[in-house]
Amino acid sequence: MSEERNAIPLIITGICSIIGTVGVLWYYGYLHFAKPQDALLLADYTMLKTVPGEDYKISLKPAAQVAQCIDGVLVLFDTEQKGLTGVLVDNRKQAVRCMGQETPQQVQQ
Repeated sequence: MSEERNAIPLIITGICSIIGTVGVLWYYGYLHFAKPQDALLLADYTMLKTVPGEDYKISLKPAAQVAQCIDGVLVLFDTEQKGLTGVLVDNRKQAVRCMGQETPQQVQQ
């Protein structure tokens, strides 16, 4: 007694399961499809050149971003919008490098 199973319902169920899973992950924010407008400028930065013997003024209020050296590249984390991170680049889209720090192995609380 050899029974042949119809594979079409199994294939349709598998495809619908994958589409449903991707849809639920996207809806709850665990999956993000990048768009060109996602690479917009987060904030403008200016380098203040320090000259020995010359004073310069900066604001006492800190910026909304913090920077960390990860794999030799300066990565910015936004403190106001959780999950918003970016790499600091110059006007030619070249990443700003950093040195002297290693990649953190564990998040300290």
